Amino acid sequence: MPLLMRTLRTTVVGLIVFCCLVFVPAGTLAYWQGWAFIAVFGISTTLIGLYLALTNPVLLERRIKAGPAAETRPVQKIIITLSFAVFCLMLIVSALDHRFGWSRVPAWLSIVGNALVVVGLMIDLRVFHENSYGASTIEKMEGQKVVTTGPYAVVRHPMYVGVLIMVLGTPLALGSGWGLVLAAAIVPILVLRILDEERLLRDELEGYDTYARDVRYRLLPGIW
Repeated sequence: MPLLMRTLRTTVVGLIVFCCLVFVPAGTLAYWQGWAFIAVFGISTTLIGLYLALTNPVLLERRIKAGPAAETRPVQKIIITLSFAVFCLMLIVSALDHRFGWSRVPAWLSIVGNALVVVGLMIDLRVFHENSYGASTIEKMEGQKVVTTGPYAVVRHPMYVGVLIMVLGTPLALGSGWGLVLAAAIVPILVLRILDEERLLRDELEGYDTYARDVRYRLLPGIW
């Protein structure tokens, strides 16, 4: 199947899953925050997929290869499974929050949440533009070199910065305060993924140790 068609199929399947995780626990389709989030996420990811299909199909192939089964390191299989599970649970809790009114998030804050989702995804697109080896899995690829330009000059793992912003924006977009608790639970999982990824990079990617000395912070400048 052509890459573009596989990308669109993956996007459609993902959106169907998202709809189930959001609207089934919400118990209603009259949930504008849910529709807005799915529209924002769906349009953004589709545009990113189309852009990569046209400009960097090799990277898109690497991005499509994702999930626990695609990981080669046992610890990453566990980490990805946990991250997927917590993210799905975050969507469910956010929808239940809407259904039962556990918290109140004003409409303007939901709009801010959607903006954060877009910002996070656009940061990742910027990373893809800079790094053609930005796969979904943790592995050393043939010909891979250390990237030190663009966002990589600021932090060592800018793709995860985008992921973190997107994750934190999601429960707000869905109008949930309690969903932020699950969003916060993703942070330590992300930290574990980064630490294990750096062990691989230091062992297998020439020049990474020097790069790590030059760019001190992994995720948040001035903090970590």
